[in-house]
Amino acid sequence: MPKEKFRKISTFVSNIAGSAWAFSLAFLVVLVWALSGKLFNYSDTWQLVINTGTTIITFLMVFLIQSTQNRDSKAMQLKLDELLRVTRARHKFIDIEDLSDDELAELAAKFSKIRKESNDPLAEKFYQKLQVSLTKRRELPGEKVATQVVSLLNPFTPQPIEKSVSDKKDIDKTNSVS
Repeated sequence: MPKEKFRKISTFVSNIAGSAWAFSLAFLVVLVWALSGKLFNYSDTWQLVINTGTTIITFLMVFLIQSTQNRDSKAMQLKLDELLRVTRARHKFIDIEDLSDDELAELAAKFSKIRKESNDPLAEKFYQKLQVSLTKRRELPGEKVATQVVSLLNPFTPQPIEKSVSDKKDIDKTNSVS
């Protein structure tokens, strides 16, 4: 019973917290707090009020939102498993999320190889559009740093090989000779 009650509360709070009204209310609270600063001479207590309030709310929201996301992810995974089960897709992909990172990387490499060998113009066109879209997204302000961090942490992202200055000089020499 406590789990079910927590689920209902976390779903309810997540839905409310993600609404425009909740954002407006939070913005209003911060605005009132900022405007009241002069009244309280921008004291340490005045600053402590907003710091404490936001810290407590953030701390609690992390657990509520994570609970909701875990539930949503599990429901989505079960739906995908059911689609795999009822279609002609390979059944061994059911519960694939339980594979190790190495097994997932191996599977991703196999699919990459299949895509390259398929010579399917439609699949290639889709892949190229996807790459263009990802490239455009990486060019957005602030995205470059975030993308680099995610790429470093993602085992499926091929890491670029940095060429040293001496390698570049060697390449330049070979190009000038020929």
